[in-house]
Amino acid sequence: MANHLTMEERDHLAHLKLQGADQKEIAKALSRSPATISRELRRNQTGNNYYAGQAQQKATRRRVERPLTRKMDDPKLNESVRRGLPHEWAPAQIAGRLKQEHADCPDRHVSAQTIYTWIENDEYREPWKSFLRRRGKRPYRRKKPDGIGAPIDQRPEVIEQRLRLGDWEGDTVLGPAGTGGLATLVDRKSRYTIVVKIRCKEADHVHHKIKERLRELDEQRRRSITFDNGTEFARCRRLEKHLGMTLYFADPGCPYQRGTNENTNGLIRQYFRKGTDFRDISHDEVRRVEKLLNGRPRECLGFRTPDAVFFEKNTAPNCD
Repeated sequence: MANHLTMEERDHLAHLKLQGADQKEIAKALSRSPATISRELRRNQTGNNYYAGQAQQKATRRRVERPLTRKMDDPKLNESVRRGLPHEWAPAQIAGRLKQEHADCPDRHVSAQTIYTWIENDEYREPWKSFLRRRGKRPYRRKKPDGIGAPIDQRPEVIEQRLRLGDWEGDTVLGPAGTGGLATLVDRKSRYTIVVKIRCKEADHVHHKIKERLRELDEQRRRSITFDNGTEFARCRRLEKHLGMTLYFADPGCPYQRGTNENTNGLIRQYFRKGTDFRDISHDEVRRVEKLLNGRPRECLGFRTPDAVFFEKNTAPNCD
């Protein structure tokens, strides 16, 4: 419906055409594409003249007479969407995966916007809307302690270009003061995510928790980490000695330098809202969320999952 001109736009179009404006000038004045103006004149003008009222009547009659077909009325397509949403797959991820899995069957394709529109208009839309992501506010920025790691501008090109596995970005997701939180690590290439429950942001504790999880990986999947500037990472320099990793620290007030991690923390907030008391959250629940995140298809990965890319698997779940 966004491409249909309004009555006000048609009035403006008629006025401009009467003044002798060409299609490009009209398109610019209405902030529409020249193709939209050309189509409007071809379909709705009378002879060589264009009258706004008649054009509106023609357009309305054409929509009423046109058979109404909705993509989401297709049972198989509808079921595929319904299967993806409870796994917190975004409409764009569902659409991309269906296009990939049914490349030779356009009838099984659907746009992300169509899914959003269906959710908004569905009689029982509230359960579906609850699965859609809502971003939380960014955490406040903290001053970097002196002398705890190399600056981010010293990172080699192989890290900047995401050319290999094992280059991580790290940060924390915290609850209210005294309620603990999460340490989060995201692999830059695969977007594979590690989520670790922490009882506090004391530096020794955070270092210990991160070290224990990274020990589970082979050396080719733990090469470097780029951290936020929080004091909770002051002891993580020890990872260079204990695990042979190289540490870098982002510049203060530059979240875009760790954009992958910032985005992932927003995804995690979908499960653990701001204000969550992490003392009430079990380690099993944290692992469950980690598994869900790593099982989501990502557009930047060609709709493969982080788990498949990080562990170099050839298979991935589908939403049929």
